[in-house]
Amino acid sequence: MATTDSESRLIRLRRDLHEHPELSWCEFYTTARIVEELESIGVDELHVGPEMLTEDRLRPPADEDLERERERAREAGVDEAFLDEVGDGYTGAVAVIERGEGPTVGLRVDIDALPQRESTDDDHYPAAEGFRSRFDDRMHACGHDAHAAIGVGVVEAIADSDFEGTLKVFFQPAEELGAGAASIVGSGHLEDVDSLLAVHVGLDREVGTVIPGIESFLAINGFDAEFDGEPAHAGNDPDGGANAVRAMAAAVEDLYGIPRHGDGATRVNAGVVGGGTATNIVAEEAFIEGEVRGETTELRDYMQDRAETVLRAAAEKHGCEASVEFGDGAPSAECDDRLVDAVSAAAEDRGATVLDGDEDALGGSEDATRLMRAVQQRGGEATYVGVGSSNPTGHHTATFDVDEDSIPLAVDVLADAIRSAAAES
Repeated sequence: MATTDSESRLIRLRRDLHEHPELSWCEFYTTARIVEELESIGVDELHVGPEMLTEDRLRPPADEDLERERERAREAGVDEAFLDEVGDGYTGAVAVIERGEGPTVGLRVDIDALPQRESTDDDHYPAAEGFRSRFDDRMHACGHDAHAAIGVGVVEAIADSDFEGTLKVFFQPAEELGAGAASIVGSGHLEDVDSLLAVHVGLDREVGTVIPGIESFLAINGFDAEFDGEPAHAGNDPDGGANAVRAMAAAVEDLYGIPRHGDGATRVNAGVVGGGTATNIVAEEAFIEGEVRGETTELRDYMQDRAETVLRAAAEKHGCEASVEFGDGAPSAECDDRLVDAVSAAAEDRGATVLDGDEDALGGSEDATRLMRAVQQRGGEATYVGVGSSNPTGHHTATFDVDEDSIPLAVDVLADAIRSAAAES
């Protein structure tokens, strides 16, 4: 089947974004390219920067990280006026198409990359074709470059269709931190959304498969724990201090010893640990950055409570003090049957194979669940759509890639489902 000009343009956009990956809250070049594409299509409203997010963001980057990423964006051709518009990491955009009376349908796509070095192997397609990440400290290892292209494609498809109502496409930053959705929920842009769809490519499924309603998210929350002890000379006064690294190490071991819950899956991980200043000093400070997950929000909360108890008890046992902070996390979610049916019908009409979301576990977490719940709590409906892309290796790996044939299929299925959802409301 011949590739259309629109499909070719979306693939070029995906490759451009893949070559210029940016981390959470630093998606400067990414946002600029998305805005450029949206302006060329023509939208009725375009909200960028502080216009689309709450002022208070979860886990914003340090000033030095922001300035480094702004400079990279400048070098890639982003002009200073646009960098001023998005400020200190108020990245992302909301595109609005208004087509008369009718419901408001939302689509959420995420746009950030991961701190992962991309493979240089000859059999890794982006490396072989010359659009591997330009930076050795980050890559699009989860398909968000394709998501951004899909979002642009849906805007174009709906703008040229007989859709009646309002479409809002949320190009969301900072998903990998579990932070971006919270700032959209509080921005006001969701308040009139009647139906919301979110999408993810890959999921270890082949191109041509669609999962209309994924519910198997693990609710998640991250934590930062700091251990404060007392320094001492490790040789002549080893018992004179309080060893913060020892408290941290005990906490790590005890975290993995938290009993799993009989009601469903639970997880805990100490992802980043560190502490101390020298081999001959009893460590005064140490830290853990970690996360807890649960098959339901309640099971996540169980793990959170147990984790906090473990962290504080380990500190006390070794004569230290612990400071423990949990984030806002993301809940579990349920999909609404009407939207699942709309996506199923659209996928079948496009010749895709429809998979049952109950049998196709995502096995991870997603802050789109925040957006879904926010819409549902106001009486609206939501679903999370998976689109197979024949990823050669798993998500968050150095050789992750997507088959680009999944991009036009996702655009077609989502645009058809959006029109159907609006017509049936």
